[in-house]
Amino acid sequence: MESVKTTCETRMKKTIAALRDEFNGIRTGRASPSLLDKIRVDYYGQKTPLSQVATISVPEARLIVVQPWDRALFSEIEKAILKSELGLNPSNDGKVIRLAIPPLTEQRRKALVKSAKAIAEQSRVAIRNIRRDSLEELKKESANEKTAEDVVKKVEEELQKLTDSYIVQIAKVLEEKEKEIMEV
Repeated sequence: MESVKTTCETRMKKTIAALRDEFNGIRTGRASPSLLDKIRVDYYGQKTPLSQVATISVPEARLIVVQPWDRALFSEIEKAILKSELGLNPSNDGKVIRLAIPPLTEQRRKALVKSAKAIAEQSRVAIRNIRRDSLEELKKESANEKTAEDVVKKVEEELQKLTDSYIVQIAKVLEEKEKEIMEV
């Protein structure tokens, strides 16, 4: 019974962590190295994370500087950044690649908030699916072990409370991201 609850909570924590990672990839008006986390560069035939082939720094609020360790990577990094859906235009001076973060338009901000809400809803659905899976597992275990109904009910209530608390966490994370996006 406890193992079901523990497994459920572990999976829910992973869902929240995945949501935060997903939100890190949503561009706001501020420069952040985490914007480039999902970018992969072709490095000797392997798709390698950008952070493993270059130094990424943020010298100003609206500027990201990428300094490749290998000069041969400049064009590959530029291609990867242009292919990404970040809408950034890299400028290369032979030593570093500069990414100026343009201020977001009101329309773009609203689109990003809408996208963030959709991602949050996917996380809520994932949390509910985890609860459903856990309840099914609980029913199987209780049938095998012939557990008392009141014990099963108590665990079901605990799972519901757990689900509710994670849904509230998703709402808080979404609210923070919305505030960050709408900030001028």
